[in-house]
Order: sequence, then C-alpha cells, then structure tokens
Amino acid sequence: MGPVTSLDLNAANVTRLDFSAANPLLTLENLQNTQTFTEVVNRMLREKAAEVGVGGYLEHRVIYRRSGLFNELSEARSLHLGIDIWAPAGTTVFSPLPAVVHSFQDNANFGDYGPTIILQHQLDGISFYTLYGHLNRASLQNLETGKVIAKSEKIAEFGPYPENGDWPPHLHFQVMADLQGLSGDYAGVCKPSEKEIFAAICPNPNLILQSRHLT
Repeated sequence: MGPVTSLDLNAANVTRLDFSAANPLLTLENLQNTQTFTEVVNRMLREKAAEVGVGGYLEHRVIYRRSGLFNELSEARSLHLGIDIWAPAGTTVFSPLPAVVHSFQDNANFGDYGPTIILQHQLDGISFYTLYGHLNRASLQNLETGKVIAKSEKIAEFGPYPENGDWPPHLHFQVMADLQGLSGDYAGVCKPSEKEIFAAICPNPNLILQSRHLT
C-alpha cells in the first residue's frame, strides 16, 4: 500500500481526536459556525501537542447535529464509517493503489462531502472502492470516469471551508466493498441500528492507512 496523504500518520505530531458525546467542547453552539468549529478542532490538537488528528471509524458522533442532512425522524445518522484526517487545507491526497476513477461530484449541501472522488481498485482479484471527501473543487478538474490512476499518484487536495462541504479542513477516507449502484457519493455516516450492515460493507480504512495511532 502507498500513502493516502503527504502526512506521516505514525509521527509523534499525530493524535487521535474524539468527536463523541464524551467531548465537552462539542456543544451545538460550537458546531454550528464552521469558523468556531475549526477553532475547536485546533484547540483539541493543541491540547495534545499535535498538528494532525486522526480517527472516527465506527465512532458514535455528536458533530452531525450541525446539519439536517443526518437528522432523520426515526433515527439520526451518527455512526461514522470512514477515518478522518484533520490537517490544513491544501494537504496532498494520493491513491494508495493502482486505480481507475469510478465517479466524482461536488456534494455541495451544508455538512455534506463537498467535492468527492471515488476510485475503484483490484487487489488479488477482488474489486473494491475508496472514497475521498471534503476536497477542494480544483481536485475535480480534468477528471473523467475510467481515468487510470497509478499507485501513489496525486489525486486531490484537502479543501477549505465552505467549498469542502463547510467543515474544518480534513479528509474523509472510506473503503467500500460494494457501492450498491451509487455514483459520486456513498453514505459516510449510518444509523447506529445499521452498524453491522455497514461495517460489513465498509471495513476499517486503517487496513490501508496503517497508523499506529488507530490501533
């Protein structure tokens, strides 16, 4: 596997961040304004003497209360299906394996992925997909479905808000065994009651990232 970003995710300046209800900083007031939310993330990093944050796979999060996109009447979607890498906008994103571009689009709703790329890979005869969300819009330029991507080729950059879906700068990285017919988008958050279903479709992305901070 090649790297997913230009960051060393095993470095001492990387830490795991908590976006669950156990974090007292994650009040609705702090989450609603993206500038304030960004300041909260930066404070979380400073308190751990870190520059990069990682984590979130199958984490039950409160941060999705900021957007109606996740608040369904029967049960809110709050279980995170990828791993987030919190780092400055402009950070480079690579394909960890040879790939072809499956699809891409700007999911521009507030709290959504913003610019998103999905790659398709083949490994030992098995086809699977990786999703890269919260990119900058420039990352979607000159892309086309079926474009061949080499291992470790640059594919994108972390986006700034608001163009990244209006989030503090970070990359949402997710692995899917099946896209279920979708294109340019796939759920990155599910209902807690659906955990077993989606965990089977979306395995732990640290299988690729290999960060010691996530083991």
